[in-house]
Amino acid sequence: MIRLRRQKFPWRLDDEKLVYPAYERMVKLGVKHVCVHKGLLPAAAEKTNPGITPYGSVDDVGKAAKDWPQLNFIIYHAGFRPFPTPSEEEQRKFEETGYMEWVSELIDIPQKFGVGNVYADVGACFALTCVTHPRYAAGLMGLLIKGLGADKVCWGTDSVFYGSPQWQIEAFRRMEITEDMRKRFGFAPLGAADGPVKTAIFGANAARLYGLDLQKADAQLLTGDRLATLKSQYLAAGIERNNLAYGYVDLG
Repeated sequence: MIRLRRQKFPWRLDDEKLVYPAYERMVKLGVKHVCVHKGLLPAAAEKTNPGITPYGSVDDVGKAAKDWPQLNFIIYHAGFRPFPTPSEEEQRKFEETGYMEWVSELIDIPQKFGVGNVYADVGACFALTCVTHPRYAAGLMGLLIKGLGADKVCWGTDSVFYGSPQWQIEAFRRMEITEDMRKRFGFAPLGAADGPVKTAIFGANAARLYGLDLQKADAQLLTGDRLATLKSQYLAAGIERNNLAYGYVDLG
């Protein structure tokens, strides 16, 4: 896996001169997954970094995915545009049209470019909406599943930033897309907490990407690493889990 970020010097995924040589090198090294931050641009982003907005969009994903079918492009934050939370205008637009800026463009890529190697990660964007804007959060999941397929949506929490991820896990376990949104926008229901859709998103999709067979002994490999050792020590110490949530608070 290679995680690519843009900081002081932005670049595009479909830049044939700058980035395609890197893809070529990845393929030769056996790297299969390219994880890229998209979206989550603050309203003042253009003031602090003029011209940055186009680089946060997903309009460079389709060509890169089509030109490099050997790679999987995993779009962090699903290209979710609003940050930290959707405005009233963005909520109204979704309710009226089913459109979410950049997310809607992302889910059109498979059909528009004829590709099947584009994935969405829901880190941060689910956290930013599931409590304060639950209909928007449900709509986000409905869009991603409808456009990319439930097998191309990966769970993410940005847990270091938001504290324990358990509150987000519980929110998605309990979430369902309302009947009115299903009828208006053609969304499928999310189903039970342990149903096929949520099971796929919670971990089965990522396991498939990284070659883990959760039905066989491969899953046992997860019990002997450093993180498992730390967890055992944590539990042995009798420390209770802290479910505090951190990050941005919308006071508007």
